Amino acid sequence: MDSNPVKTKLNNSMLFSVSCVESKSDTTHTTCSINFLRNYAFLVFPTPELEELCKVVSCSIGGLDDLESSLNQLRLSLSSLLVTEVIKHCENVAPTRRLLRFFLWSVKNFSLEDKDFNYAVRVFAEKKDHTAMEILISDLRNEGRRMESQTFSVVADMLVKLGREDEALGIFKNLEKFNCERDSFSLTAIVNALCAKGHAKKAEGVVYHHKDKIAGVEPCVYKSLLYGWSFQENVKEARRVIKEMKSAGIELDLYCYNTFLRCLCAANVKRNPSGLVPEALNVMMEMRSHRITPTSISYNILLSSLGKTRRVKESCRVLDLMKKTSCAPDWITYYLVARVLYLTGRFGKGNMIVDEMIEQRLTPDRKFYYDLIGVLCGVERVNFAVELFEKMKKSSLGGYGPVYDVLIPKLCRGGDFEKGRELWDEAVASGVDVSFSSDVLDPSITEVFKPTRKVEEFNLKECKMAKKKVNMKQKIFKGKKDKKIVSNRKKYVSK
Repeated sequence: MDSNPVKTKLNNSMLFSVSCVESKSDTTHTTCSINFLRNYAFLVFPTPELEELCKVVSCSIGGLDDLESSLNQLRLSLSSLLVTEVIKHCENVAPTRRLLRFFLWSVKNFSLEDKDFNYAVRVFAEKKDHTAMEILISDLRNEGRRMESQTFSVVADMLVKLGREDEALGIFKNLEKFNCERDSFSLTAIVNALCAKGHAKKAEGVVYHHKDKIAGVEPCVYKSLLYGWSFQENVKEARRVIKEMKSAGIELDLYCYNTFLRCLCAANVKRNPSGLVPEALNVMMEMRSHRITPTSISYNILLSSLGKTRRVKESCRVLDLMKKTSCAPDWITYYLVARVLYLTGRFGKGNMIVDEMIEQRLTPDRKFYYDLIGVLCGVERVNFAVELFEKMKKSSLGGYGPVYDVLIPKLCRGGDFEKGRELWDEAVASGVDVSFSSDVLDPSITEVFKPTRKVEEFNLKECKMAKKKVNMKQKIFKGKKDKKIVSNRKKYVSK
């Protein structure tokens, strides 16, 4: 029996394909199956030609002219699949400039297909190499090749992320020059790309001028516009989009309302913190009227905003409201409430919230403990951080290294070398690697943090005495000045 699982899998696939070929009389199916076998074997077992080309392209010695010279010296039979595989194998190893020179060299020495150009364009777009992508797009256009809709989607997304949204719009307006249809797919692609970075106004312009193209994709287009205005925290425009969706008969779902809720809360954090809870609850009431039940995600959006404004009482009330409305809080809910309690000095209440979460048998992510332990250390409550760490260990989550890295130095700088040594021994016994040396446990090396010295009593008295002397001098000077003015006035009157 063959011990190589990859080879075994290939053999099984070949047997299956051959049986399919034998069972079909149509020559088209036979040809396709044979091509599939060749391609699959090429991918699983790299050929010497592929290995040699990858070695030359990924070599870091020499410039681009040297690369082309080395390629010219090779005696290889190029193919469309070979060129594509070289780029696929080298895209994370070789610089994009070397990949571009290899591809342009391949174009000169072999007639590549449109799909090869499209694949290369997508690779350079994902690498965010605007120059390389622009060169290939220009060649693709000048040679009359066809740009695939998927390629345009990737290119538009990359250009908008790079701040070149006008360039993306220019390509969309001239898609016919790339033999690419300006259909619902390409329209959705440009709208999604623009709205993802908050260019909702430009996206609406595209939709307005191509209303005949959005048939069948209206929900996707309107959701993108809603996200775009929410990205800008423009509540008025986001509400307008929701009204247009209702009038167009588009069914609003949980995503739409959560997106609008996020927009509303973000705007109120900056302009009207006291309106966070009432306005958010009004949106949730509207959701229920449309038979959409708010989930923990909806409440977490509100709790996150309340935490940013340190609204402690409202956060606790929202948590209680969730329990009353039968919306089960998740670990993120408890995290948001505990965090705002710790930040505002309600440590006992915060510990109760954490215990409640554990009693509910919710398994949080490691981030739950990482962040809360960091908050407690930041507000100088290391004892509570150690207690929380003990709860984390009981949950058997693992990943304790970052916690040891924070707690041990913090304890030692606070003067608690005994507890620091205990945690150090615990980490060593567990085989956990820490990012600092054992010198931190030495009191003669580690500088212990000292609280700010209080101002002594006699300093205050001296300050008061000095202030009195200054006031006396000012009064004496003012009195002399007034007497001089009076005497001068008498002299002037007598004259």
